[in-house]
Amino acid sequence: MKKEAIILAGGFGTRLKETVPSLPKCLAPVKGKPLLSYIINYLIDNKINKIIFSLHYKSEMVIEYVKSNFNFINYEFVIEKGPLGTGGAIALALEKTNTDNIVVLNGDSIFKIELDSFYEFHSDMNSSFSIALKKMSDPYRYGTVNTNKECKIICFNEKNESLKDGIINGGIYIVNKTIFLKEIISPSFSLENDYLAISTEKKNIYGKTFDDYFIDIGIPDDYKRANIEL
Repeated sequence: MKKEAIILAGGFGTRLKETVPSLPKCLAPVKGKPLLSYIINYLIDNKINKIIFSLHYKSEMVIEYVKSNFNFINYEFVIEKGPLGTGGAIALALEKTNTDNIVVLNGDSIFKIELDSFYEFHSDMNSSFSIALKKMSDPYRYGTVNTNKECKIICFNEKNESLKDGIINGGIYIVNKTIFLKEIISPSFSLENDYLAISTEKKNIYGKTFDDYFIDIGIPDDYKRANIEL
């Protein structure tokens, strides 16, 4: 089965600007290599046949890096002319895909799940949008996700600093291209707030919880931790 992936790497990285002032967040160095290199190699190891890079902020730096270091892979670049939000960025990048169910992942985090297992779950659930979930201690940074016994997403909860543990959205998705593009109502929107969290009972969204390693470099403390752990 041919598998394609979209890496969302267009963000400004506002919270990391003081730590990594001159680079897009996906190129932040982790143990001497850009975080993006870890993500690309993860996708290669999981037999992804094509990668679409969704870019905006300092896109020319990402393009140069990929062309200089990963010219042996099948890839394309999609550049937002203006910020489209995570949802709009996915919709735009989907135009470059040729398969029905596409992996989407963030360019500022690592979640080492086995994609074959995730694809199998997506198929078994007949899901239109699947989310890789992660159980976390102190999940206050992320908000949490509730599922029913059938793994269907019931709701997304706001950030709560009093929570000691919970299930979070791990930032890796499998998206049914046809259904997703039919459901969007604007070229610019937030995937999390304007799509996933709206009318979950009417959507065919499922979540599978994985125990694999997870790190999000979105804040300086976790960026420092990534430089120790990866």
